[in-house]
Amino acid sequence: MKKVVILQHRLLHYRTGLFERLRERCLLDDISVELVHGYATRRESSKKDEGVIEWARPVQNRCIEIGERDIIWQPYPASVSGADLVVIMQESRILSNYVHLARRFLLGKKVAYWGHGRNFQTRAPSGLRERWKSLLLTKVDWWFAYTEMTRDILVEAGFSSACITTLNNAIDTSAFKSDLNSVSDMDVNQVKEAMGIGSSDPVAVFCGSLYPDKRLELMVEAADYIRDRLPGFSLIVIGDGPSMQFVKAAQKERPWIHLLGVKKGREKAMYFKCASVMLNPGLVGLHIVDAFCAALVMVTTNNAKHSPEVAYLNHGQNGFSVEDSAAVYGQTVVDLFLDPDRLKVMRERALADSDVYSLENMVENFAKGIDLALRS
Repeated sequence: MKKVVILQHRLLHYRTGLFERLRERCLLDDISVELVHGYATRRESSKKDEGVIEWARPVQNRCIEIGERDIIWQPYPASVSGADLVVIMQESRILSNYVHLARRFLLGKKVAYWGHGRNFQTRAPSGLRERWKSLLLTKVDWWFAYTEMTRDILVEAGFSSACITTLNNAIDTSAFKSDLNSVSDMDVNQVKEAMGIGSSDPVAVFCGSLYPDKRLELMVEAADYIRDRLPGFSLIVIGDGPSMQFVKAAQKERPWIHLLGVKKGREKAMYFKCASVMLNPGLVGLHIVDAFCAALVMVTTNNAKHSPEVAYLNHGQNGFSVEDSAAVYGQTVVDLFLDPDRLKVMRERALADSDVYSLENMVENFAKGIDLALRS
């Protein structure tokens, strides 16, 4: 039986389902998957986003704080030695990664990267860190790319497309879909009535962390533009974060903005079903999958610091990516609300894409890629 070791500097709660299913799926190919993970650093611990897997092998990382960065050394337990393939995250701050890259060069040990290809949120894309990361981009045997956007970066850098597996990064949306299906039209109308929204009024939703990269100022300005042209328009804002006070101040002058804080489970699903469009002018990440599950048409901007999952947005088909202008952004939403037939078609496309970008498909892609990497 072949053995694969996957290293994670910490185990995120939303990844536990992936690793549980991946281990079971790889056994069908006579492949054993071992997961080695550390724990959150001091600065990461406040997020309280770690998960637990009984069969995983936890280790105690060493961490040095340098400025705003945590430099990490992750031990490699002897109990997982002899792996046929080691999968490491493409993070330059994890010093122990360089040992695995050296073992590949000196001993011929197979190593694969799993990552974005580059830092999409960096404010110094030409800086030393990104140049260093680019230098090491092709120094592995295989790549597990988050999305097609990552694949394009790798091919452009000269890495063989035959040695790339596109995972189409996703989370387990089965519970959210179940919650959405449990919400009736009566439930939706009651929630709308409680907020003073008419049953046929146009409604958009924002859901995510509230911080500067989400471009909340542009969202409010565009919402004003929409409201001026569609007097019944309402915006539901779900989330919390450093920019909460800005949204609270905006809400005071705009009773049609409904700021709800963090919502989860069926309650979150009810508010999603009140809307038909998701406003997200800033960074787009995995929450685009939630939008698809609720058949929401996402509208964003084409110059925001997006994560690779923005690749799932197909302009004019399941969403829009427009220029950085409140007028252009707002008019795009207005035109969509005024064309119910197009809105219906786009919502149906978004819902269909929720089945494409699923955890089940990600697991299958990952398992097939592991098998190909071992055979290569």
